[in-house]
Amino acid sequence: MSKILVTGSAGFIGSHLTELLLKNGFEVIGLDNINDYYDVNLKFGRLYKAGIKQSSIEYNELITSEINKNYQFIKLNLEDRENLNTLFNNEKFDIVVNLAAQAGVRYSIENPMAYIESNIVGFTNILESCRHYSIKNLVYASSSSVYGLNKEMPFSTNDNVDHPISLYAASKKSNELMAHTYSYLYNLPTTGLRFFTVYGPWGRPDMALFIFTKAILEGRPIQVYNYGNMQRDFTYIDDIVQGILKVIENPPKGKQTTEKASESVAPYKIYNIGNSAPVKLMDFIEAIEKNLKITAQKEMLPLQAGDVEKTYADVTGLMEDLNYKPEIDIEAGVNNFIEWYKSFYKKD
Repeated sequence: MSKILVTGSAGFIGSHLTELLLKNGFEVIGLDNINDYYDVNLKFGRLYKAGIKQSSIEYNELITSEINKNYQFIKLNLEDRENLNTLFNNEKFDIVVNLAAQAGVRYSIENPMAYIESNIVGFTNILESCRHYSIKNLVYASSSSVYGLNKEMPFSTNDNVDHPISLYAASKKSNELMAHTYSYLYNLPTTGLRFFTVYGPWGRPDMALFIFTKAILEGRPIQVYNYGNMQRDFTYIDDIVQGILKVIENPPKGKQTTEKASESVAPYKIYNIGNSAPVKLMDFIEAIEKNLKITAQKEMLPLQAGDVEKTYADVTGLMEDLNYKPEIDIEAGVNNFIEWYKSFYKKD
């Protein structure tokens, strides 16, 4: 049985991935600092679902799930190099999935240092621990935001991503470069996943689906940026974690030589992970309205700083290499989210 460290395990993607890994027979240790970037009650709710009670959580203390002995959780900052190193030394992980990060494009404009500390310093500590403790595979979260104002559609991993338009995007591009360095120097297999607008039950409160649903149910207008002329490659959470599982089970292999200057000999891969079917923002809103049977009041606003009009993932790499195939359409995904939202927040 492989032992996996999942950082960001109280987060949206991390909590779903932890559940899937446990179902597939892995031993999992989840790590999260449970910061207050958004409502911590949602994070504690995800942990409670996995058998971790809020009252039992202490900083840098491993606790075992009450419902699955193969799951343990530790509250820890990635920036805490000493305790992170001790954790790696004690637990002898086989695989690391680093999903812990300071998220959010707009927030990075207001609070840049949070991104340097978590996404740069924290990720460096992960790389160092993986290097020194012979991790067999490091999978880490990148982001579709690295594509910036790229006009070529769909976004391809072969596209130039040297012009980020937010510090969040820059931090994620930095992670890719740092990972490649460690793959090359220390033969550490690393795979970066550029996530495209993940949504679904237990989703983040700063994402459009959550914001829109909450506002509509409370009778408040929703803010529609770029006057509604937006498209997003919305990707359902189950499709995302199934894709991550495939990557976990298939670490990249290095090459002796390469024919192209753009290719690397290191055991290193970058994949887009998305639905590869962009949805118009107004169609997305319509799906929410249809489910709620309420027409939203709309406040039409200009494009926000650091935001882009359209995202569209070319997932050819994942499909060809690992047989990745997203299956959940937008209407089913939105319905599943709203059903969860009403249940969690006790809305009729």
